[in-house]
Amino acid sequence: MNVLVINCGSSSLKYQLIDSDTEQVMAKGICERIKLDMGNMTHQTIGKDKISLETPIPDHSAAVKLVLEKLLDSEVGAIKSLDEINAIGHRVVHGGEKFASSALITEEVLATIEECNDLAPLHNPANLIGIKACQELMPNLPQVAVFDTAFHQTMPPEAYIYGLPYEYYEKYKVRRYGFHGTSHSFVSKRAAELLGKSIEDTKIVVCHLGGGASICAVDGGKSIDTTMGLTPLEGITMGTRSGNIDPAIIEFISNKEGKNISEIMDILNKDSGVWGISGRSSDFRDINKGIAEGNQRCDIAMKVFCYQAAKFIGGYIAAMNGIDAIVFTAGVGENDPLVRQLTCERFKYMGVEIDLEANKLRGEEVKISTSSSKVPVYVIPTNEELAIARETVALV
Repeated sequence: MNVLVINCGSSSLKYQLIDSDTEQVMAKGICERIKLDMGNMTHQTIGKDKISLETPIPDHSAAVKLVLEKLLDSEVGAIKSLDEINAIGHRVVHGGEKFASSALITEEVLATIEECNDLAPLHNPANLIGIKACQELMPNLPQVAVFDTAFHQTMPPEAYIYGLPYEYYEKYKVRRYGFHGTSHSFVSKRAAELLGKSIEDTKIVVCHLGGGASICAVDGGKSIDTTMGLTPLEGITMGTRSGNIDPAIIEFISNKEGKNISEIMDILNKDSGVWGISGRSSDFRDINKGIAEGNQRCDIAMKVFCYQAAKFIGGYIAAMNGIDAIVFTAGVGENDPLVRQLTCERFKYMGVEIDLEANKLRGEEVKISTSSSKVPVYVIPTNEELAIARETVALV
């Protein structure tokens, strides 16, 4: 079965065509700058040259049409007919409390996704546009929604209820939802395989560290707590997001700077985090370069990030009453040795030892702890697209 995986952002569309029998990628690419004057697309069919082009992409429907055009192209394409696509899997960011697993897309499912738009205003509307565009262009194909939040629906109330008047949960479903669920699920299952254990017999902390970052306690294959909350703003300090702060700061800055709530939320999402602390960049490659040059603010930004990651890992070890493995994944987790080293240094007291040579590897699956380390530490590249394809096949 060939599955087309679609991941729509507010102004982008990432895609992969995957042969589910071999789990090999047939083609992949991204459409960016959708709705702007000039968009761009990168496409590659495996075994052929990568191509890039600039072209207007007025909306997500046009992006889907462009993707199909390139997949069918006689020179750079991967298939000869749309009949070779058997199903479509969509990443949907927010499923609220309604979805604890992936779902075949029906009109009822679409309506329920739309009800969650208030909880993810930047993401869910774009996800819906991508789904509807595919329905229009390929009306007879089964389509599946795979939710970022679904994996975390196993959290107990003590993990997801906020210390707010309970009526806000009852009326508006204000609670912790968590994100990156597809990644946390995929990586924890792979970690269990590397441990040689059944997933039901493991306690794993997964650190999905990228521009957006979240940490998850996976106990027996189920999420029991995670750092992101009602929105992806909560948790550890991230690339441009503040993560956890004293809520009173919002009023304090509002009074001092004369800014309204929307303006401050924009600052917390786009001008804070590693970028806000360093004043240099949200890219950890730039932060590492700054540290090497003696830039004190880059050094502070790095230490804040790793200190907070370690605090959550330690908290989740307590929440699970034990630990079988610590795992790093996503762009920063897979590629930044210093982040991994500084984070794990705080667990020497429990016998964690990092193999500094193994830790130099980037973007590869590797055990970075020593043979004598009492807790194994792994780097496992995430593969959300493959996870979405697997969910799609299971339902279709």
